[in-house]
Amino acid sequence: MVDRYEEVNRELWNARTKVHVKSKFYDVPRFLNGKSSLNRIELDLLRNFCSDQGHSNNSILDLSGKRILHLQCHFGQDTLSMARMGAKVVGVDLSDEAIDTARRLAGDLDIDAEFVCSDVLKLGKFRGEEFDIVFSSYGTVGWLPDLELWGQTIAQNLAPGGQFILVEFHPMMHMFDDDLQELKYPYFNRGVIIENEGTYAEGESTSLGESHWWNYSLSETINALYNNGLLLKSFKEYDYSPYNCFANLGKVANGFQVAGMEGRIPMVYSLVASKP
Repeated sequence: MVDRYEEVNRELWNARTKVHVKSKFYDVPRFLNGKSSLNRIELDLLRNFCSDQGHSNNSILDLSGKRILHLQCHFGQDTLSMARMGAKVVGVDLSDEAIDTARRLAGDLDIDAEFVCSDVLKLGKFRGEEFDIVFSSYGTVGWLPDLELWGQTIAQNLAPGGQFILVEFHPMMHMFDDDLQELKYPYFNRGVIIENEGTYAEGESTSLGESHWWNYSLSETINALYNNGLLLKSFKEYDYSPYNCFANLGKVANGFQVAGMEGRIPMVYSLVASKP
């Protein structure tokens, strides 16, 4: 079934994109009016990168001159948010519907950003270029059947001294059933998980298609980077999600936590790995 994942997941994310661009979850009108889609977690990591490079750590994040490769960019809001800060960004995604939407948004906003429709695992070294940052966030790792190839792709595209910045939902969250009541899936990768899915946006439950995904432990993810020559610079776990994208979440000061388990389980993690 692994050989079908690309076709199956593209169809699902094409269907999701059509829902997402109209959803309150993504709030495209506010984005078009200037709202950034980036959260404090990833903004702080980007700011730390600039500080490491000797740039001042101002309250306004300036990414001018930075070359960023954004893997699994969906329909480009984070890509364009980084481009608004001055970065030269290339966004990559499996879904042709998402990439077409991202290009339209870039045109509407007159933002210089490039979007490429590709399976990340088939990207290789993109046009022979090297990037200061490779970036990926929230719900990306589990859609890939080969983390070693993922780590190789990241390493190939980073310039020496460059950093991979990842913010991702904690694998603990993917062990639960849809209602976050029972442990349903293994923590470790035990092969492809095939389901019918709707979308997290707006609490939509109507099935939009089949999905093929994998649950990876933290060690599997980190080792995929280490095995490809990247060195872990920072790692952090968070007891909240910036997004209300799971069932039974309650609002807290900095985001959302699982009702009845507030502060007791990790919901998100971040890591930064550098290329020597």
